[in-house]
Amino acid sequence: MSIVKNAPKTATTIVIRSESSARVSSSRDPYYSLMRRLFQEDATAIRGQKFLNLVESRQKEGNPLRTEDWQMIIEYLGVSRASFYSMRNKLTGAGLISIKNQKYHLSGQFSKDLMDMARWWWTAILENSEESLD
Repeated sequence: MSIVKNAPKTATTIVIRSESSARVSSSRDPYYSLMRRLFQEDATAIRGQKFLNLVESRQKEGNPLRTEDWQMIIEYLGVSRASFYSMRNKLTGAGLISIKNQKYHLSGQFSKDLMDMARWWWTAILENSEESLD
């Protein structure tokens, strides 16, 4: 078993909960519930959610948030530069955001990784047919 503190800097840990009542989709605030699975501290989860909302809204407006806007972002979030980059790197490592042409974008990699893990577990370990996964 690997230890989290020995993980590469690009790696991101996520808390998996087995109780059906703890599902993200059952939450009153699914975005926040997802952030709490990525970040240990409540305040960081809230900042992560605010940052993702900012990336999402700017992307929808057709004016993506740029990496050079880091000063505006840290003032908006009320964090230090180091804290911002730590949070941003975790979101990037998880596959929730990507950086292309010095612009932040929401990413589908997180979903693809989860589906890949679920499919592998369902078929290779539990020996079920892939068709029965739905």
